Amino acid sequence: MAESIGRCIDIAAELLINEEIRDREVRVIGADGAQLGIMPTRKALELAEEAELDLVKIVPTATPPVCKLMNYDKHRFEQAKREREMRKNQKDRIVSLKEVQLSATIEENDVAVKAKNAVKFLQNGDKVKVSIRFRGRQIAHSDIGMKVMLDFAERMKDLCTVERRPMIEGRNMIMILAPKAEKAGKAEKAAKNAAAPQA
Repeated sequence: MAESIGRCIDIAAELLINEEIRDREVRVIGADGAQLGIMPTRKALELAEEAELDLVKIVPTATPPVCKLMNYDKHRFEQAKREREMRKNQKDRIVSLKEVQLSATIEENDVAVKAKNAVKFLQNGDKVKVSIRFRGRQIAHSDIGMKVMLDFAERMKDLCTVERRPMIEGRNMIMILAPKAEKAGKAEKAAKNAAAPQA
């Protein structure tokens, strides 16, 4: 029984074409979108055959069902292409959160390496979570951690905005950096280009 239900779902997902259409009469739409009216299915199939197109049932729930004359293979190809584009665009819009861990006693070389990683993440369009874990009595000197965080944010200011100011959560201090919006970058370029001819 589960197979028949699954099979019904598969059939419903696919459009019925040509001889698969079992209705007595159908409302037909031409390939150009013109209404051709209600006619027996056999006559609609003859029209499709004359035009070297397929008769595709596009609205099976209507009374009578609505069918359209179209090249079904081309329609399926274009639909698959649109779906691929949509999936690609969704992937492009996904922003992940990368993490860079600092410490209150971090050395300059280590900060430079962490900054380099953060720059790479921001240029890829990802947000960066900057965290400092306070160990032992370091929590009593959270102002040192705040200074490290603000210094790190200052290094990144050309590439990002501080989405979330440094805040202490338990034994951690967390700050979130987001890449600067591309629109702002384009606006800045446009302003520079507008100023260049005047100079």
